[in-house]
Amino acid sequence: MKGIILHGGHGTRLRPLTHTGPKQLLPIANKPMSQYALEDLKTAGITDIGIIIGDVHPDKVKEYYGDGQKFGVTITYIYQDQPKGISHAISLCKDFVGNDKFVVYLGDNVLRKNLVDYVKNFQNSESDALILLCKVDDPQRFGIAELGKTPGKIKKIIEKPKIPISDLAVIGIYFLTPKIFDIINQLKPSWRGELEITDALQLLMDKKNKIEYDVVTGWWKDTGTPEDIIHANKLVLDSIGTENQFLIDADSAIKDNIVIGNGTEISNDSFVVGPAIIGKNCKIGPAVKIGPYVSIGENCILKNCTVEDSIIMNDCTINTTTNLSCSIIAHGSEIIDSKTKKNQFLLGERSNIRI
Repeated sequence: MKGIILHGGHGTRLRPLTHTGPKQLLPIANKPMSQYALEDLKTAGITDIGIIIGDVHPDKVKEYYGDGQKFGVTITYIYQDQPKGISHAISLCKDFVGNDKFVVYLGDNVLRKNLVDYVKNFQNSESDALILLCKVDDPQRFGIAELGKTPGKIKKIIEKPKIPISDLAVIGIYFLTPKIFDIINQLKPSWRGELEITDALQLLMDKKNKIEYDVVTGWWKDTGTPEDIIHANKLVLDSIGTENQFLIDADSAIKDNIVIGNGTEISNDSFVVGPAIIGKNCKIGPAVKIGPYVSIGENCILKNCTVEDSIIMNDCTINTTTNLSCSIIAHGSEIIDSKTKKNQFLLGERSNIRI
């Protein structure tokens, strides 16, 4: 089988964080969210992976993943000129897929359970598609499946219904065969101007092809908003120290549910409450309280502050008596005491400040 990771889209709901890079490279527990997708595919034995890139800093995607060698996979990059929908993105992969079955994984999705069992089941089945479902509290945000009376059968799939037909969301991981390419050729753009994956799956069913489903256990996160990213960060950090913790750098020290990178120093008058992760070469202290549920990237300097439920990316400096909560601080940011004691801000689009 082959794997496809969707790495396009403008990430407008995550601005200003996405002004300088694609949303799928935003870190969750110090790891780009799309790397969770890549590691899931590799763990399931899928090492031939296509990454679909768009016009939002594709150079940064290539710089991070390269040819895939450092991750133990082989990567092929496939360019999508405009965000015309998931089905359109899949259609661009026809030559890459060939005659193989394949898995499509949205790069802004994080799944608690790996793909191993799902891949085995699909490889051994005669189904034309396997879709994964998950119960959600806000089904109007997602493509939703209505189950039929016959066990294992889906009656209908609809994209973002105003009046949901069920609470089972079709999550962003799709197991497909090359039959899907002929189906996509028959689609018309939706009211959003996109070729919808839900329309492709519905047409696949309407033409009497066999589609199976499975309801995922554990949790699944679609990280489309800052709140989603902070929540996903909590969920991933909760795995630290457990039997099924997410992959962590081999040279990091793990104590209970706290991960500390090589070269990081923490002063005696500072303390960390887990779960938390601190990257390499950070200087923490004096008088710093971190946690719970905090991710701090590499080369950060923190002094005199309290941080909880937050993500601080690489190369940040915080040197002021302040409390940060439910915050995402982008790469290279600086929060320091003002000598004039006046608040001065230079903020991007969709910024949100509470003082």
